Amino acid sequence: MILLALGQLRRRPAAFVGLAVALFLAVATLTLFGSLFAAHITTPAAAREATTGPGLMVIAGAFGEIAVLVAFFVVVNALGFALRRQHRELALLRTIAATPRQVRRLVRGEVVLTTLLVAVPGGAVGTAAAQGFLTELQRREMAAPGVRVPGTPVPVSVALAVALAVGLTASAVAARRISRIAPAAALTASVTEHGRAGAPRLLAAVGVLVGGGLLLRLAATRTAEQVDKAGQAALLGSLVLLVAVALAGPLVARVLAAGLGTPVRVLAPGAGWLADANLRGYARRLSSAVVPVALLVGLSGTMLMMTSTARHAAGTAASSVTSATDVWLRQAELALLVCFAAVSTVNTLVAVTAERRREFALLRLVGATRSQLLRMLTAEAVLTTAVGVLLGMTVAGAASAAFSTAVNGSPSPSLPVADCWWIVAGATVLTVPGILATGLWAVRGPAAELVGGGGD
Repeated sequence: MILLALGQLRRRPAAFVGLAVALFLAVATLTLFGSLFAAHITTPAAAREATTGPGLMVIAGAFGEIAVLVAFFVVVNALGFALRRQHRELALLRTIAATPRQVRRLVRGEVVLTTLLVAVPGGAVGTAAAQGFLTELQRREMAAPGVRVPGTPVPVSVALAVALAVGLTASAVAARRISRIAPAAALTASVTEHGRAGAPRLLAAVGVLVGGGLLLRLAATRTAEQVDKAGQAALLGSLVLLVAVALAGPLVARVLAAGLGTPVRVLAPGAGWLADANLRGYARRLSSAVVPVALLVGLSGTMLMMTSTARHAAGTAASSVTSATDVWLRQAELALLVCFAAVSTVNTLVAVTAERRREFALLRLVGATRSQLLRMLTAEAVLTTAVGVLLGMTVAGAASAAFSTAVNGSPSPSLPVADCWWIVAGATVLTVPGILATGLWAVRGPAAELVGGGGD
């Protein structure tokens, strides 16, 4: 199966680019924070205590817990799309007597090979980033001068092991559907979509939503002396709420698209009507495109509003969270999270649009022109951005309200309007050009051949 998996990677490298980038970031992030932990552990206690800052372990822990969770979110999302692009091929393997176990072994082999390919560059980048981050912390007197990143392969090895464990677990879940159903049904399922979210998925969404609410309640009940803990709880709560959005995505996205689609139909009667019908008819596909946008907007909006609220807070709470060093830490964390969210957004939107090549070919065969398809994609991109921004800002508002309650006793956070517009602009720049650029490629080629070949 390893040779077959290697053949898949060679024959269709584009299907694994998104997964490779996500795994690269995951390995680099794990190596970065693992190296910081190793630096703390291998430094003598006397040297570690030669600083008045919060300490390397505290900073690395605060950064790492959120960054690693987001990195794994991106990996799972990218893996799902890598498998979706192979769904037809895996279904064909089932029809020629491949067993479910063999299909799962093939998927596991692809994940292992992709992870091993990015292990060395990801580890090298993570180690270099750890050294640069430590140097900056020392310059700001937040880490002791005697702390050094050790030249040990342990952080890279641990990062590789964890990334493999996450990738293999996610692959088992992602391959479960195609490997458990009958071969003929698998081939049919490769070109159809089940638009409704199942009861177990909705129940899981409710459970995760409750968990996110409890985290926000924990953040809101922190005292003014525990502002840093309130911020971490609020940020983690926003991530959990975004997971709930992902679970309930098909239902939520369909409802929001129905409301936002009306003005699009009015403004663009032809392309707008078709775009609205596509988004509502393919709720899972819409959800897949919306969730990364909501992740980008939700995390960056939460960080910006919490920082702005802290700056405007009064008394002792303000002095502990508005120093130049603290603002730098928050900006660094924001940059890291936005990087992950942006990668997830681009990966997902490119994959979602590219897999519709056969659909576009069918529309061309019944008379649609390339310009009409691009206008339809433009309307879809605008609707996707609007739904993602609305969901992300809702999560950011809830998390920031909890943080604001802890900081100044009021659930009304400080709203940096200009920065929020920049978030919306950034989401739009990533979404609309990404969809249109992929669409330009997807509508090329002989329509009859694309339909007959399944869009491959």
